[in-house]
Amino acid sequence: MTTWEDLAKRIFTDVQHTPEQYEELYPVRGLPEGARVTRLAPSPTGFLHLGVFFAAMINRMTADASQGLFYFRLEDTDRKREVAGGEEDLLRGLRLNGIAIDEGLTAPGETSGDYGPYRQSERAVIYHTYVKRLMEQGLAYPCFCSEEQRQADRDQQEREKQRTGYYGPYARCRDLTPEEALRRIEAGESFVVRLRSPGSEERRIRFDDMIRGTIEMPENDEDIVLLKSDGIPTYHFAHAVDDHLMRTTHVIRGEEWVSSVPKHLQLFRVLGFKPPKYAHISPIMKAEGESRRKLSKRKDPEAAMRYYAEQGYPADSVLEYLMTIASSEFEDWRRRNPDAPRKEFPFNLKKMSVSGALFDMDKFRDVSKTVISRMDAATVARSVMDWAQTYDPAFYALLARDPAYAEAIFSIDRGGKKPRKDIACWSEAKEYAAYFYDELFQPSLDGLPDGLTDEDVRGVLEAYSAVYSPAHDQQEWFAAIKALCPALGFCPEVKEYKQNPQGWKGHAGDVSTLLRLAVTGRRNTPDLCAIMRLLGTERTRQRLAQAAQSL
Repeated sequence: MTTWEDLAKRIFTDVQHTPEQYEELYPVRGLPEGARVTRLAPSPTGFLHLGVFFAAMINRMTADASQGLFYFRLEDTDRKREVAGGEEDLLRGLRLNGIAIDEGLTAPGETSGDYGPYRQSERAVIYHTYVKRLMEQGLAYPCFCSEEQRQADRDQQEREKQRTGYYGPYARCRDLTPEEALRRIEAGESFVVRLRSPGSEERRIRFDDMIRGTIEMPENDEDIVLLKSDGIPTYHFAHAVDDHLMRTTHVIRGEEWVSSVPKHLQLFRVLGFKPPKYAHISPIMKAEGESRRKLSKRKDPEAAMRYYAEQGYPADSVLEYLMTIASSEFEDWRRRNPDAPRKEFPFNLKKMSVSGALFDMDKFRDVSKTVISRMDAATVARSVMDWAQTYDPAFYALLARDPAYAEAIFSIDRGGKKPRKDIACWSEAKEYAAYFYDELFQPSLDGLPDGLTDEDVRGVLEAYSAVYSPAHDQQEWFAAIKALCPALGFCPEVKEYKQNPQGWKGHAGDVSTLLRLAVTGRRNTPDLCAIMRLLGTERTRQRLAQAAQSL
């Protein structure tokens, strides 16, 4: 008489170890009491999505808040959906955007840790070991139902307005004897291995979600697939085995997995494992008219993490903004602690939104401008050059020609209590710095103060060129402008001009605006005195002369 033990031995000829031996091979981690072990376990099915990156950040913060550990596991069992280069894009994107991985696949081509393999495709024999044990206990069985039979059953369930699934009378192979199953296997029939669910939809389960609170759902009564016909596990089963053996304490993932929790808790129970704590993150949303929708891979370029690299948004900007989405308390904390590292923020999963935060590009850009404004000039110059070397080689060549000059450009008006916030990303640096390079400078007098004639403008440019001195500091520079004003018909003091505007062509501020346009082609720039000093006396006077000649 064939037993379930006989059948399991016949099917799983590759199994050499017992579950108990794997328990010894992957012992409980020697971490401080209360340390949380979190993980990111994506599939290599495309580019690194902002939502996946957000989940990685939350997992990283949760581990950090408890002196825990964050690892990366690749769930690459679905070969049909796998995208070439997907694994590398995931790992490179995490590293470039400031997410450090403690263990697992830590970077393209790099692996670290004692709880691997960290690719599910390399763990088949481990999964088989646990399925074999379940089959020996009568908790798993081979299923020979064809896809045609399964589709016919689904069609019938839909016609009769029943929920779809492999349960009850639709679990057609559930009552096969081990002898019948073995006969069909030896006849060469294809099969999957299913769980013999001990659940009933009439019973309810309750679990505490660390973000959403207590959730109650029907117990799972479906005989879910554990192993597909090629011996590769389903996500549900692999997740349970891997999270147990890798000693995951907290599974933090997207809300789309809430409906799967009954299956997962049942798997942990039948396998004899202690389940992890669950936290399900709401999706990042985008406004569209009066409604909201999930950030879309197809519609929204900002959904891909590579977008931020291509545009040159610093990793720190992305993380800083996402923290405002992760916790409503972060912005107030940041205002009180402008220079503190994010690790010091008391992050708490229970404070996360359950409704889905809105991605606001304007707010993100404001955050990024603030982040960049706090960087020193050397960091900004180096970052711009690193970005330009990949994405704008011509601009890189200009910067690299004189790195000290490039750093001096970004040092103007940097630092102090109210630094300028001109740049949100490195791709904007070329436009910002254009007038410092003759190759990029575009002369323009558009925006001159009202009422000035060409003769007025020419008179100012020529008079100032004669008195300009690079030795002037900002006060001396503006004093020189005011000293010229009366002879040129301009009022030296703005307040005095406002009391009698009819008596003057303009005021000292109008003169400085005129000079700014002549030297930079713009009405709004950082400190013009510093700009002129950096351009040098010859180029400054040359631009003043060219502007006068253009009238």
